[in-house]
Amino acid sequence: MIDKTAREAKAIRDARMLFAEALTDLGLMEPFFNRTAADIDRLIEAAVTGYVDSMLAQGAVKERTGTAHDDPIPF
Repeated sequence: MIDKTAREAKAIRDARMLFAEALTDLGLMEPFFNRTAADIDRLIEAAVTGYVDSMLAQGAVKERTGTAHDDPIPF
């Protein structure tokens, strides 16, 4: 994200606790323990940006719904 809005910046800060919980659950907290908030925010931002970019790209492609109307003809 570039030029984050106040809401985006707050959302990233709010995500720190869940990020810390996930690191702790996975036994990965030690390497991150002395990192700055800016470092942690950068990791969260990278994950969120990658997720959003992927969802936008996927949204541009028709997804099969599993109904008979969008299944290819079987022969």
